Amino acid sequence: MTDQTDLDRLAERLGHRFADPDLLAEALTHPSALEGRPGRDYDRLEFLGDRVLGLVIATELNRRFPNAPAGELSTRFNALVRSETLAEVAGRLGLGDLLRLSKGERQAGGGARRANLENACEAVVAALYLDGGLAVAERFVLAEWQALFERDRAAAKDAKTSLQEWAHVAGRGVPRYRIEGREGPDHQPLFRVAVELTGLEPAIGEGRSKREAEQAAASALLAREAGSR
Repeated sequence: MTDQTDLDRLAERLGHRFADPDLLAEALTHPSALEGRPGRDYDRLEFLGDRVLGLVIATELNRRFPNAPAGELSTRFNALVRSETLAEVAGRLGLGDLLRLSKGERQAGGGARRANLENACEAVVAALYLDGGLAVAERFVLAEWQALFERDRAAAKDAKTSLQEWAHVAGRGVPRYRIEGREGPDHQPLFRVAVELTGLEPAIGEGRSKREAEQAAASALLAREAGSR
């Protein structure tokens, strides 16, 4: 069971002295830990933290890549806020060992479950935001994501790969591409391609080759879904 000493150590690791330590405890409380007892789990904080994290990451990407098109920013954004990335950060912070879980959830491996780590990471961001304001949350995110920004810069995935990974995590199946049209002379064609995912409206992209049009369509869909988060 996570005690006050554990919370103090985590707060030190986060670089923030909490005026309301209960917020940090709430951020580490899985729904199973309450088991019908009064109290608050991390669900509300996770909801807020998702939005705070998205704002900080999007703002930093806009600063780092002032000339990048929206599709590229969306590709980078999705790589930096996806489930695997959040679980990676949570792992560095040791959140899995600090999560307050029911005995059954703990025995079932809940401390290592990616969804739990992702939720706890976003909840911690929200706890920092509520206790210290946006500047505190931003300082934490930029510090913990610094290496991830550099890794993203060195090995940014193309839009089709990022869309396929996002679709897998979101349970949307495999992206399906189809040619909607072809215009122009043979030496300078313009392809129009649609990409479809289960449960979503198709997105359209254009390019001088089929691959370029597919990349544009994937970027358009990623940008649209990032905007709807």
